[in-house]
Amino acid sequence: MAKGLFGSSLMKKFWMALTGLFLISFLLVHCAVNAAIFVNDGGETFNKFAHFMGTNIIIRTMEIVLFLGLIVHIVDGLMLYFQNRKARPVAYAKQNDGASSTWYSRSMALLGTLILLFLVIHLKDFWLKTRITELSVIDQHLYYDGEKYENLYGEMQLVFKELWVVIVYVLGCISLFWHLLHGFKSAFQSLGFNHSKYKNQIAIVGDAFSVIVPAVFAAMPIAMYMEWIA
Repeated sequence: MAKGLFGSSLMKKFWMALTGLFLISFLLVHCAVNAAIFVNDGGETFNKFAHFMGTNIIIRTMEIVLFLGLIVHIVDGLMLYFQNRKARPVAYAKQNDGASSTWYSRSMALLGTLILLFLVIHLKDFWLKTRITELSVIDQHLYYDGEKYENLYGEMQLVFKELWVVIVYVLGCISLFWHLLHGFKSAFQSLGFNHSKYKNQIAIVGDAFSVIVPAVFAAMPIAMYMEWIA
């Protein structure tokens, strides 16, 4: 098997699966925290959650681990993609791949690239301003129980006033849906958790996760733009 930065093809798949599951766990937490906007209390619950996430030393440290895991996932995925293309015979490429696989399982590199582009926009809109430059687009601060909080909820309202931004975010969530639909089950399989006893349960959980989490993420900018929450 071909060697590379992360070892053999088997090891590359292992690291892809491991980092993928780590990123999936992050998505679950991130989704739960951001879903606090639907409490519809003027952003108080969301701002308190965001404040905790931004000031807790353990979570801030995990952000570094998250970025490292994301980099490994991206680099490893691209290496596997180009390695597989190089190894694939021309005659095989002309066969009907759809007979044995879905289009999204064959398009993981493309979907991953689209998600990466979406992440760059997302990080620019929120994380860069609140974690690095501390130059929030909302200068107004709020006070809850006498404690000062950044108005990140107000920042979301401002960012999602633009229709093109909402469209970009929704398209990013659609790409995430297709990526997860294959990646969730594939990760467990690469780690050896594909026993027939658990296969159906993993498939059900994976499909549910792939639909619910991106749908919740997509509902946030739509709800902000449509002013369904305030």
